[in-house]
Amino acid sequence: MQTAVNLWPLIGVAVIIVGFVLRVHPVLVVVAACGATGLAVSMPVEALLASLGTAFIKTRNLPMILLLPLAAIGLLERFGLKEHAQASIAKIKSATTGRLLIVYLFVREVSAAFGLTSLGGHPSMVRPLVAPMAEAAAETRKGSISDQLRYRIRAMSAATDNVGLFFGEDVFVAFGAIVLMQTILAAEGIPVNPLHMAMWGIPTAITAFIIHAWRLHRFDAEIARDGGAK
Repeated sequence: MQTAVNLWPLIGVAVIIVGFVLRVHPVLVVVAACGATGLAVSMPVEALLASLGTAFIKTRNLPMILLLPLAAIGLLERFGLKEHAQASIAKIKSATTGRLLIVYLFVREVSAAFGLTSLGGHPSMVRPLVAPMAEAAAETRKGSISDQLRYRIRAMSAATDNVGLFFGEDVFVAFGAIVLMQTILAAEGIPVNPLHMAMWGIPTAITAFIIHAWRLHRFDAEIARDGGAK
């Protein structure tokens, strides 16, 4: 006989969705979702509070890990990191926005392929360094750029980081997605070597580099056609 599945514990998911739609404080939403799920499974209040306390103790250092790098980057920006980056790239006469981003794409993709995914990122690399340097390269050649083009450069800088990370990390044999696929295939009786799966990511990574590098090359032509500041 089939046993009826109790779906009431999933009420916590509904609480999270409603809370985020209403833009309630995330901490309150998570605590409310935990409480709703605990009550749905008839968990004693003491056990529910103990679970919340244990989870808090295990993750209490997580905010420091996330906030300290952001604070350090903010301090560097306050003391002229952006201005120094722009001045440095302005001294390189052959530098263009597209060439700069192609170099960053290569570095980001290769480092991600070796598992060094933390070397880049939007808050730690793109916003304080890559995007300002890309803007400075465009301004050095044109003197001034429009606001629309400035935002396009920032968007392309962020997209370059995304492409490099996404296709580069697929080559890393210990990447979570590769391990997950290997586990699922093994459960279905299909033995697969994770190293072989990672190797098949190399052609895709090379193709992604070529395509996005071509897009960045065309982006230089778009910058050259820009009418200047507006």
